[in-house]
Parts: sequence; C-alpha cells; structure tokens
Amino acid sequence: MHIAVLSQASIRLLQPRSGAVFVDCTFGAGGHSRLLLELIQPGGRLLALDQDERAVQAARQLAEQWPGAVTAAHGNFADLVDLAGEHGFPAVDGILFDLGFSSDQLEDPKRGFSFLHEGPLDMRMNRTQQLTAAQVVNELSARELAHLIRSLGEERWAARIAEFIAARRPLTTTLDLAEAVKAAMPRGAWPKGIHPATRTFQAIRMHVNDELGSLRRGLAGATQILNPGGRMAAISFHSLEDAEVKRFFIAESKDCLCPPQQPVCTCAHRASLRILTPKPLRPDEAEVTNNPRSRSARLRVAERL
Repeated sequence: MHIAVLSQASIRLLQPRSGAVFVDCTFGAGGHSRLLLELIQPGGRLLALDQDERAVQAARQLAEQWPGAVTAAHGNFADLVDLAGEHGFPAVDGILFDLGFSSDQLEDPKRGFSFLHEGPLDMRMNRTQQLTAAQVVNELSARELAHLIRSLGEERWAARIAEFIAARRPLTTTLDLAEAVKAAMPRGAWPKGIHPATRTFQAIRMHVNDELGSLRRGLAGATQILNPGGRMAAISFHSLEDAEVKRFFIAESKDCLCPPQQPVCTCAHRASLRILTPKPLRPDEAEVTNNPRSRSARLRVAERL
C-alpha cells in the first residue's frame, strides 16, 4: 500500500483553506489529494494530475466521490501551464509536487522499475511515450551509458557497469540489467543498505522519463499560475531532485541573477518567490519507522510574491 510521504508537514505549510484552488501534480495513489480535499471544502477545487494512466483512473474515481471538486487530468507536470488552463485552473492557491514514483509502480513487474522482480525493461511513467529502458540500455554507446549512469545515478562504477551492459546485449529484462550491474561491481564495492543496481536503475528511469527536465519546467510553470500568496511544495527523494528544487527556489527569490563581479544589473530579473524552508524538512523517526521508503524524502516550500 502506498503511504503519502511528509503529508502532515506539506499540508501544514501549504495552508489549504475553504474555497482554495489546488493542483496535485503527482496524484499517485491520492494520499495528499484526499488530505487537501478535506481542507479546501466547502467550495474548493483540486486538479489531480498524473502522467500514469492508472493513477488518472484512480483520480477519476475520486472525482466521482467529490462531484465538482476534483478534476482528473492525464499529463506531465512539465506542461503544467497548458494543462491547468485547459482544465479551468489558470490561477491557483497551492501546488504540490511529490516526485517519488509510487509503490504500485515499483511492485508491478510489468512496469520494469524493480531490480527484484523479472519484468520488461520499460520504466515509462507515461506508457504512451515511445522511449523505453530497453532502448536506452541496448542502443546507447557504452560511453553514453557511462555518462548517464554517472550523472543521473551518481554511480562511481558507471564506466565498468556500462561496459558490462554493452558486452551482454541484448538485455531484455530487469533481471538481465540487474545481473549485469552486479557482475560489473566487485563484491566488496557493493553499497551497504541498498541493492547494487539501485543507482543504475535510478539513472535509466530518470533518463527515460526526463525527470529533471520535467521538474525544471514544472517549477517554472507553477510560478506562473500561482496567485500572490499562493504556495508550492516539492517533496524529493534523491539529491539531484532536491538540488534542482533548491536551485530554482534560490534563483526565484533574488532580484538579480547577474554574476557577483558585474557592477551593474543587466538581467532585469525580479524575485517571484519567498522561501519558507531555508533547510529541507525531513520525515521524523516515527514516519520512517512506519514507512521506510520515506527515509530519503526532502520537503521544500516557497510562497509566491
């Protein structure tokens, strides 16, 4: 069962109230959306957005339970401005990004996200897109694969892993990929506490779904549609995502983005956000005990000026 991570902290900082208009950019299993709905009634509206069609079906079921309060939409939050406008949410009071993929996705072997169960090399969050993990591992050069695994997986054995993947082509299943990674890494170098293929799978999944690029565009779109005083919250699950959110929040909280050595501002940039979490909030011990997958979560929140 999927458990919404950092739900109480994110809801508290988003400050939902009766009549407010919100967007859940990653509906997933709907844990955060349900909490928001309770607090924005009467009169509030929620756009439940997800790129996974299964999650959208769940959002449509929730919409039936809350007539007029919930609109379900299939799409990537990279296109947030267009999707929000198309569905009648051109300006909103709060936006939530929960950047982790759901337990349902991980535990379904057919989706290809897990290195523990045999399944196709898929890893698409939106199954209507063309690029799959199979194309990535079988068609990129070893050099390209190494760069991808190093930059998106922060994996120090990236070059050797890429060589082993290339030597074993064609790879057709998740276990094929996991075994290639395990064979590439000396046993003494296996990371403690996580499967040796964790970082490689993360890198390929992020590449297949353009996760960092989508996040950059989604954050920019959120800033465009937030009302003054409205808030956006982002829950990330690894350092690259958290760094992207942090970078964006810091940049958008400044009036000038010119190099420090430049004597006169020429960028004409003006601050659009106020950071509410100078340091990211993390789950407490009780939440981690109840939901071990929350241990890496980080929450950052900003308010529209």
